Amino acid sequence: MDKTQPHPLFKLATELGPLLVFFAVNAKFHLFVATGAFMVAIVAAMAASYVVTRHVPIMALVTGVIVLVFGTLTLVLHDETFIKVKPTIIYGLFAAVLGGGLLFGRSFIAVMFDQMFNLTPKGWRLLTARWALFFLGMAILNEAIWRTQSTDFWVAFKAFGVIPLTMLFAITQMPLIKRYHLEPASLEASEAEAGDVSKG
Repeated sequence: MDKTQPHPLFKLATELGPLLVFFAVNAKFHLFVATGAFMVAIVAAMAASYVVTRHVPIMALVTGVIVLVFGTLTLVLHDETFIKVKPTIIYGLFAAVLGGGLLFGRSFIAVMFDQMFNLTPKGWRLLTARWALFFLGMAILNEAIWRTQSTDFWVAFKAFGVIPLTMLFAITQMPLIKRYHLEPASLEASEAEAGDVSKG
């Protein structure tokens, strides 16, 4: 089934919406109620994405599964550590997949981003390495914040810090993307180049 491209604001809403729900419910009640609301909002966002685009991005799917698992552990065991360490697990997993892929000559960043653009093999490698380092940095940052700051500060950072930092980093990668961008007509040549590199 073909995917349809949603409006950028729809994509932003499905990504930011659950975080805003998490922040608002935590402010009115407490972290455990917010965790339950966050889980419901994540499922709703994935369902909305599928209804509108007939597709759920792989990153959103992986994130959703981990949220549900760690959210359930948080509620069942009544231990907020699980939901706080959840972002560390997600970022660490993404960093490991991207970095591990590079070791085997694969650039999984194209899969994670649904191949929104076409790059040369070198461009994919550089972009993958940069995002792997970014996710590793975000994992370390999450650990530092939840271990040293209050729960309210950590929740606010999740809602209003993570998305801006990710968008800012993505914007800083635009020069690299433009430098190694391929027009559709050049894709066949790029694939041939990639094949030659792998044989060398």
